Order: sequence, then structure tokens, then C-alpha cells
Amino acid sequence: MWPDTIETDVLLKRAGQADAEAVERLWEQHREPLRRMIDLRLDHALGRRVDASDIVQDVLLKANQWLGEYLRKPDMPFHLWLRQIARDQMIDQYRRHRVAARRTLEREQPLAAAEFADRSSLDLAAQLRDPSPTPLTAALRCELERRFHTALQQLDEQDREVILLRHFEQLSNSDLARVLGLTEAAAGMRHLRALRRLRLLLADTPARTEAP
Repeated sequence: MWPDTIETDVLLKRAGQADAEAVERLWEQHREPLRRMIDLRLDHALGRRVDASDIVQDVLLKANQWLGEYLRKPDMPFHLWLRQIARDQMIDQYRRHRVAARRTLEREQPLAAAEFADRSSLDLAAQLRDPSPTPLTAALRCELERRFHTALQQLDEQDREVILLRHFEQLSNSDLARVLGLTEAAAGMRHLRALRRLRLLLADTPARTEAP
């Protein structure tokens, strides 16, 4: 999901030399990954009022203002730094819109969760539910997606976040450890625990099949 780190490092080095074109390419390469990261977590009711693309724009504006500071002291990988800014921005949006207008937002019916309707969710669901997919599994792809989304929402917040980080944002175990503030070994164990719980939920979720 996130751009190649080697190319990003090259662009950051050029950005440190006041290369405006490199800075612009840096933002463009990270725009779509940021949008997906925000889409995965944007509160459904709030999402009807605030577009993820607008939040991305705010994140990139702040990142552009703070880029010089990051280049002087890059304490974490660039994409994790951007994620941190995005998380802070989402919290600000939540407080501004949801808390200030709680009643209005709660009365609105949330849309279906379209942010998970991508290849990664279906592939992960298929691997967890059936390690040897059959023609029937392929035919019931939409049903599999429904069951996967239902199971994912039944996970506790901690386990769901681990699944999103590893399988939707495709962060490495090292990045996962940084984001969660854990050792790599502990992060790996938490990931395995989340997968086990998701697998159990998928096994317990009944499938709806159509008569031939």
C-alpha cells in the first residue's frame, strides 16, 4: 500500500536539497495510501459529512509545513510519520464534527462499509476461511466478503486495528511494532492472536447459499 521506501528515501534526500519537484512527487505518491488509511477508519456517520480526500489534503498541508523539521530529525519512517499526522487530524475532525453535532449525526443512517470492498479483504477472508479455495468459494465471493466484514466488526478494537495495519495498510511487522509501541516479537504475537480470533469468527459465521 505504501510507496517503495528506497524511492521515498531518494525523494526525501532531494527534498532536503530544496528540490521542489521532489517534494511534489513525495506528496503525490503518498496521497492515495493516506486516503485508503483514512477511509479504513473514518467513522461512518462522520464520513457522510467529511470526505476522506479533504482530510488527506489537510494532512499534506501540515506535513508540508513540518517537512523541514522531519528532515532534520527523522525519528521514524516517513510513512509512519505521515500516518501519525493523519491520525491526529482524524481525531480533530471527530471532535469538531461528531461531538459538536452528535444528535444530528446519530440520526443519520450510515452507508454500507465500502472501504473494505477491495482485493485484500477478499483474499485474506479466503485464506482464513478455506486454505484450498474451491469453485464454490469463488462463486460465493460476495457472500464471503459479507461474512468477513461481519467477523471483522466483531473483533475488539485492538485486534481489528492489527488486522487493518497488517493486511490493509500492509505494514511490516517492524512498522506494526512501532505503531503499537511494542517489541517486534510482541507485535507478531498480537498479529497471530488477531488472526486466530478472526478465523474463529469466520468459522462461526453462517454462509447463505442460493438454491441451484
